[in-house]
Amino acid sequence: MSTLLLPADPVTIAQAVDLLARGDVVALPTETVYGLAADALNANAVAKIFEAKERPFFDPLIVHLPDREWLDRLTQIPPDAASLVEKLCEKFWPGPLTLVLPRREIVPDIVTSGLPTVAVRMSSHAVLRAVLDQFGKPLAAPSANRFGRISPTTAEHVMTELRGRIPLILDGGPALHGVESTILAIDGGRMRILRNGPVTREDLAPFGQVPDAARGEKPQAPGQLESHYAPRTPMRLVKSATTFQPAPSQRCGLLAWTSPRTGAPFSKIEILSERADLSEAATRLFAAMRRLDEAGLDLIVAEEVPETGLGCAIMDRLRKAAARG
Repeated sequence: MSTLLLPADPVTIAQAVDLLARGDVVALPTETVYGLAADALNANAVAKIFEAKERPFFDPLIVHLPDREWLDRLTQIPPDAASLVEKLCEKFWPGPLTLVLPRREIVPDIVTSGLPTVAVRMSSHAVLRAVLDQFGKPLAAPSANRFGRISPTTAEHVMTELRGRIPLILDGGPALHGVESTILAIDGGRMRILRNGPVTREDLAPFGQVPDAARGEKPQAPGQLESHYAPRTPMRLVKSATTFQPAPSQRCGLLAWTSPRTGAPFSKIEILSERADLSEAATRLFAAMRRLDEAGLDLIVAEEVPETGLGCAIMDRLRKAAARG
């Protein structure tokens, strides 16, 4: 299969909608990372997502909604959660917040991995919104990369990951946030963070207490596996690179938080934010990891970032990326 990478414009958006209507998959931008989309109500189309990504069927997908009306068509919001869901949607939609809610039968089992819940959100990205408006139905759209690998934040990253596996990539420029959406489970009017993301714990605090999901529980949404977002090169997470010493003849790269403070012997250095800005660091994270992964290194050393606000999402990705190392 040949893969086209085309700038997102009215002609290519119409081409993408036609492919989706015929039960195919299309890679397109969201405000978080690039996603691989298929008709969420067509089980055969959704199966092509799993095939292209080599994704295990036990890992559920996020469904992107064309509008708020589809929330009631896909989910059964319990009465004791209705007020909270309404407030969260009013505040954060469209935007990078995913809600996990009881599903209706219209949602195919393959989308939810057979779970009684479905993860839903409304994206704010203009290209995805245009596709959804024309398609008129929800799209299942996990990140457009091979399963477990570094998430793509540009169309070129998607081409590197999925060339020959999908027919079309719409190029909408670099992703704004650079990390995947925050995922919240809503249960009995209470919230639990299943995955940290651009909507932070501090953002959510006015709506109630926000504990994390219990470690080791069955995945209810993407990104809950212990190892994820990983480069092929082994990665090690350290508090500071100033005391790190590589093994003899070991070629190491550094993913630095702000800037290297010593002349430590790193073959390649990527800096997340010289001004210690967590938003900038999140935007650069996956692209910097990808450049280090492509540099022919023996080891990537990643410095921890402050675990507040958006730093929680960055540290979540770094821990999971380093889990294989």
